[in-house]
Amino acid sequence: MPSASLAATPVAVEIPELIGRYAAVGDYTVAFESFPQDVDPAPYFVGLPDDRCQCPHWGVVQTGEITFRWADHSETFRAGDAYYAGPGHLPMMIAGTAVVEFSPTAELDKTMAVVGANLEKV
Repeated sequence: MPSASLAATPVAVEIPELIGRYAAVGDYTVAFESFPQDVDPAPYFVGLPDDRCQCPHWGVVQTGEITFRWADHSETFRAGDAYYAGPGHLPMMIAGTAVVEFSPTAELDKTMAVVGANLEKV
């Protein structure tokens, strides 16, 4: 059975707002992400439909807290919570947050192409 672990997955992204490790597991990407500082990444999603992430994510908050904002409501998850963030959200994390998240790779790749282009503009 395919699997991924934090210790065996190399760092792929290391910027002041995010340290991310990503591993392919079947048709999904497992993300081990930590956020050393408060971050509202909304500007990085500009260019996606409604300027919001359209990729669904399932995850577990290891430490800290993450808030997902949709056009009509928001939901906050804290350490120990499992979550599902459906399409059309914007995340916001507080300093010290760490998550393990599962996303369909094909949808995540579409999102990350836009996010990556926006990061290059910064």
